[in-house]
Amino acid sequence: MKQAKLNFEMNCLEVTANRLYYAAYYVVSALLIANKIPAHSHEGNVTQFGLHFVKTGKVDREDGKLLSHLLSMRLKGDYSDRFGLTETDVLPYIEPTEAFIEKISALALRQVE
Repeated sequence: MKQAKLNFEMNCLEVTANRLYYAAYYVVSALLIANKIPAHSHEGNVTQFGLHFVKTGKVDREDGKLLSHLLSMRLKGDYSDRFGLTETDVLPYIEPTEAFIEKISALALRQVE
């Protein structure tokens, strides 16, 4: 998250999107590992999170939508040669991603205890 915020301040929006996604990705990976749920790709990570945590009501549907959107935004920022991300594309996701990380971290830690 720190890297995402610093890159946003420097107007490096594609890098910001990348760092937001990876911050969420790694916390979801930790949650899946804590629950012994395998995921072998980025899409698998999103899918397993949806199946085991969103569909079961352990986390809000909005959390699943956020993770999916962050992945899409990262892919656009990393691989699209035609379209760049704008501040209005990225800024609305900084605070929700921070909240997501806190929530999912707490859930993962409860599994480990």
